[in-house]
Amino acid sequence: MHNVPYTERGTGRPFLVLHGGGGPQTVAGFADLLAAEHDAHVFTPIHPGFGGTPRPDSCTTVGDLARLYVALLDRLDLDDVTVVGNSIGGWIAAEMALLDTARISSVALVDAVGIEVPGHPVVDFFALTFPEIAQRSYYEPDKFLIDPSTMTPEQQAVLAGNRAALSVYAGDTSMMDPTLRERLSAATLPTRVIWGDHDRIADPDYGRAYANAIPNAEFVLLTETGHLPQLETPKRLLGAVWEFADAHARHRP
Repeated sequence: MHNVPYTERGTGRPFLVLHGGGGPQTVAGFADLLAAEHDAHVFTPIHPGFGGTPRPDSCTTVGDLARLYVALLDRLDLDDVTVVGNSIGGWIAAEMALLDTARISSVALVDAVGIEVPGHPVVDFFALTFPEIAQRSYYEPDKFLIDPSTMTPEQQAVLAGNRAALSVYAGDTSMMDPTLRERLSAATLPTRVIWGDHDRIADPDYGRAYANAIPNAEFVLLTETGHLPQLETPKRLLGAVWEFADAHARHRP
C-alpha cells in the first residue's frame, strides 16, 4: 500500500480533509481554520500525483484513492472520523462511504463530482483555460484568478502534474463514474452535501441529485459561493461542517 504524504494540525476530534483538482493548497487554509476554531485534529493528505508527488502505477482510479484513505485511517488508528471532501475529494469521500466505514462517523461532500446527472453535466475541466476555470469556480472570480505565466517553472510543473493526475483519476473529460449514483443507495453514514449556489463547474441541481442519491443525506446551499467554498466562504463552510460533524459524533470529549 502506497504511503501517502499528509499534514496534520490541531488536537481533538479527527477530520480527514480531501482536496480537489486544484491540489492540496486549496484546503490548507480551511484545515488551519478548522483546527484553530474547534477541537479538531485535521489530516490533509496529498493524492498521489498531486503537489509534485509520485503516482504509483497501481493507483489509477478514485476507488483506489478511497481504499488508500481507508487504509490510512487504519494505519493512524483513528476513530469517529469526519471525512470532508471538495470536488474530486468529495467523490473520493463518497466512495469511502461505501467501503469499511467503522472508523468514519460522518461525511461532508462539498461541491463533489463523480455522479452522472442527465442534463447537468460536470463541466469539461480539461477543455477550459485557467481564467475560464476561475470564472466557473467562484462567485467573485476576479479575486481568485491564476496566471500560470507568472509562476516559476517548478510551480508550473506542479500545476501540470496536478492536471495529469486528475485526468487519470477522473477519466479525462467525464469527471464521473456512471455506476456511482446507483451504488450510493447503499451508503449508511450520515452525510451532508454542501454546495455553492454559484457553482458553475457542477451546478446546484447536480448537488441536489447527489444528496437525493444518498439515503437520508442533507443538502445545504451556501449563498454567494462557487465550487470552492473553503476558499471563498470558509467561515460559512466551517459552520456547516462542524455543526454536522458535532451532531453525529459517536464520542463526546
